[in-house]
Amino acid sequence: MSIPLLLLMAAGGAVIGFLLAVLGAGGSILLLPLLISGAGLPTREAMPLSLLAVTLLAVANAGPYLRRRQVAPRPALILGVPALAGSWIGGSLVKQGLIPEPVQLAVFAAAALVAAWLLSRRQRGPGGDRHATGSRRPGGSLALAGQGVLVGLLTGIAGVGGGFAIVPALVLLAGLPMPLASGTSLVLIATNSLVALGALGHWPAAGLPLLAPLIGGGLLGAIGGQALAPHLSDRHLRQGFAALLVGSALLTGAEALQRQRSLGAASPPTHTVPHQR
Repeated sequence: MSIPLLLLMAAGGAVIGFLLAVLGAGGSILLLPLLISGAGLPTREAMPLSLLAVTLLAVANAGPYLRRRQVAPRPALILGVPALAGSWIGGSLVKQGLIPEPVQLAVFAAAALVAAWLLSRRQRGPGGDRHATGSRRPGGSLALAGQGVLVGLLTGIAGVGGGFAIVPALVLLAGLPMPLASGTSLVLIATNSLVALGALGHWPAAGLPLLAPLIGGGLLGAIGGQALAPHLSDRHLRQGFAALLVGSALLTGAEALQRQRSLGAASPPTHTVPHQR
């Protein structure tokens, strides 16, 4: 592995670990473009490596939340069980070759844009005060389960943890305060990504050397994020991360178009053979 690539993976992992620590979700959505555009991996190799790194970083960041018991079992089950099913279905579709690589990248780009929009929305209070009592919207459980299916499909198809969608769902539909939603989200991200990795059915052997700098940088970023989180503006962090997501979506969308053109150029033209009489 070259020194520039090693430094790129470590820096990317640090940014992802930092964002997971200060926002409680979302940083893992930067992994796929980092591996595809930064490391030059094909999507088939980048997806399982991304899911493996997401699982490990989510487990590492979930530790403090578990020790503080900031995990809500009931919403986790309502959202998590359908999400696991969606992850398995999405990963199985990719494994069977039913979703072409450009479509996977396009789905990822769309998800990044949705994440940027969700993070840019104005929050009602710094910690979701109106949800602090744990009140739920009518029909919230059904909506939460439906959101779980969508998050799972996204994880299986695009190789992301889905925390950018899990946290708003837990806050708006389950009525959880932000710290509780963040801890629950990290547990769901880890289990969801692990199931999607199993559904893909292949180990990222070629990309495993990239895992060490990713995780090492991610742990350093998480430590720094946990130390700085009380002193950082949540609004500015979300705006900055939303800008990163837009850039990630544009980069991945361009990569999807390029690979679609490459597939079209590689396909041999079809010629009509004249009928011989």
